[in-house]
Amino acid sequence: MRGLLLPSAHAASAKKLHLENFPLHDGFWLRRLKEHQLGLVFSIWMIGLAWASPHFSHRAGVDWGRRRMSVYTLNLRLFWPLVTCILTALLLLHQYIISGSEDQGNDCSDQGPGAVTLFKYILAFILCYFFIKYCSTQPGSARRAFHKVPEGHGKLGVSKRELLDDHYERHVRLSPHVLGHSKAHVAKLVSELVKVGRTDVPPESSLAFRGDFIQIGSSYEEHKVGSPDCFDILVPLRAPRGLKLEASVCTDKHGGPPLCTLNTPRKAEWARRHKAFTDTFMHLHNAQSVYKMSPDSVQRWFYTATQRCLATFRFLFEQRCSLSLSLSEEQQVLLRLTPRSDYVCCHISMGIRLIPAFPLGDGAFLVASQRAQRGEDLWTVYFSRQEQRLLAWLKGRLPSNSCHLKCLQLLKEVRNLSGETLDQKSGAEWGGVLSSYALKTAWLRLLLSTPPEAWEECNLVDRLDDLLRSLRESLQSRALCHLLLGGINGLLPDSVVLPKLVRETVPSNLWAEFSDITLDMVSARLAYSWNHLPRLIRLGRPQRTSLGRGVHCKYIDAE
Repeated sequence: MRGLLLPSAHAASAKKLHLENFPLHDGFWLRRLKEHQLGLVFSIWMIGLAWASPHFSHRAGVDWGRRRMSVYTLNLRLFWPLVTCILTALLLLHQYIISGSEDQGNDCSDQGPGAVTLFKYILAFILCYFFIKYCSTQPGSARRAFHKVPEGHGKLGVSKRELLDDHYERHVRLSPHVLGHSKAHVAKLVSELVKVGRTDVPPESSLAFRGDFIQIGSSYEEHKVGSPDCFDILVPLRAPRGLKLEASVCTDKHGGPPLCTLNTPRKAEWARRHKAFTDTFMHLHNAQSVYKMSPDSVQRWFYTATQRCLATFRFLFEQRCSLSLSLSEEQQVLLRLTPRSDYVCCHISMGIRLIPAFPLGDGAFLVASQRAQRGEDLWTVYFSRQEQRLLAWLKGRLPSNSCHLKCLQLLKEVRNLSGETLDQKSGAEWGGVLSSYALKTAWLRLLLSTPPEAWEECNLVDRLDDLLRSLRESLQSRALCHLLLGGINGLLPDSVVLPKLVRETVPSNLWAEFSDITLDMVSARLAYSWNHLPRLIRLGRPQRTSLGRGVHCKYIDAE
């Protein structure tokens, strides 16, 4: 046993002999080992930085995209702690190797310098970790380039609710401040207009303003889309003294609100005695021996009367804005307002559609029909008061955080975005079927048949799904009944009272005039638009083009 050496003792003896014979070579070997370990640590650190760089992520995304796989997104919150732990483990291993080599080379080793060196390394890596974490959380250009997905590639990982909320805030929602100021300015202007045109003594040979006006349309019902640049105002007219007009419903006209005529009683002597008024405003129908009020004649008179009234008070607004009046091909009177100063918020040019109307009773009015053929003296019934009362009643039932108005606005936006990509003929059919009044009718029907608590803000996407589903079912069944003339008695509150003339009218189908092919096309495109909503938003992305132009909406909200 004397000459027998254990393996460990043999290794230690060999190591001691090696240190005695090659001291310089061993020091050189230790220095090279340290440099190799430090180089390894630095290489791993640089690889981590390259991995986290946006260029690396872009290249990886391209390669993965070629393989038709999803792009991998680096999670920096997990990456940098992992890299720090790996580097710390390598450092400890490096320090252990170096300390073991030095301990075996020296009989009397001092542990102080090794511990101090280890502490310095750990402290340095901790500082590096916090520095890297600080840089990765700064909104620098590199981080923005990594996290910001180009608009042309869509929004990856964004839910439909987040997409709808973002688009609603950017392009759909109206500023309450701007809308309030715009409505106040329009109200002041129109009030001056009707006050000048008002006649206290009823005329005997002409029409006159009654002296009040009624605000209608989406801008006042709080579901306007885009910009508060168009407003609809009903201006009630007063018939001459002694003239009696009887309204009768045309039963041969289907689709939309009921169409009526304003007739004089048979064998009435008033029309024969007032030849000038009869020749200006009325047409004689020999088959019925009655005179009928002509909508075109009333529109032309209304344009002239409005122009005359505007000339009397224009100077009150000249320093703030310029006013211009025009009569469109559809015989619609449009008052354009262009601001000259900061009096009107955001310098919005507004268009005010002035609509002459005859009272029908119970808050309903008769206005000139846009669906009448040439030579037909037809009037359309407007249920403005009834719809306002219904909306006020629904608002009292719904929760405070209701999304019903937002739901209708987004539905209009889907219609607008999808219609922008169609040609002129298809776009006209698309906008005719999905008119603002048709969308509002389907929306109100869903509101009346759904529990109020279902319209909380968190249920926005579900309610939009229900609304689009009900629209498609109506398109497939070829029928969307008028809200007030659709046979849904029992759902409407008692405050909604209809005039006696239309109370017993047969249900009115808003889509009766459209062909089955058109309704099928709209139904299919509506489903496609909802399923490919991110693509529509990316392609359309309206920039509020109507802002500052004062042009009335493409899809009329008042009808």
